[in-house]
Amino acid sequence: MITVAVPVTDQDRSKALLEQLGLETRFDAELQPGFRWLELGMAGAETTLSLVQARPDLPAGIDTGIRLATTDARAAHAAIGELGCTVGELLDWETAPLMFSFADPDGNRFYVTQVDK
Repeated sequence: MITVAVPVTDQDRSKALLEQLGLETRFDAELQPGFRWLELGMAGAETTLSLVQARPDLPAGIDTGIRLATTDARAAHAAIGELGCTVGELLDWETAPLMFSFADPDGNRFYVTQVDK
């Protein structure tokens, strides 16, 4: 299993956003005072995202490099914009699948690519 950590300033806000994007909470517990471990993943997938509390040595607002897949990039582009995220241009190139990037409220950048059904 692979877990990718994404620093956020508000774990509850980020959790709600990712759940609206189709991820499910796999683990959410305060392991010790002030240290909450929060993991989300797509149904059936082993890879998870861990939303870790941002701090001076682990700031939010990173390019995560995380690519999410969808069968309808145009619909995802509109839906993510409606969730209040900053959505980049929908790239519609003849030689590549539809794709775009978006930033969560902390400025963390994610990518979305259309895949065949």
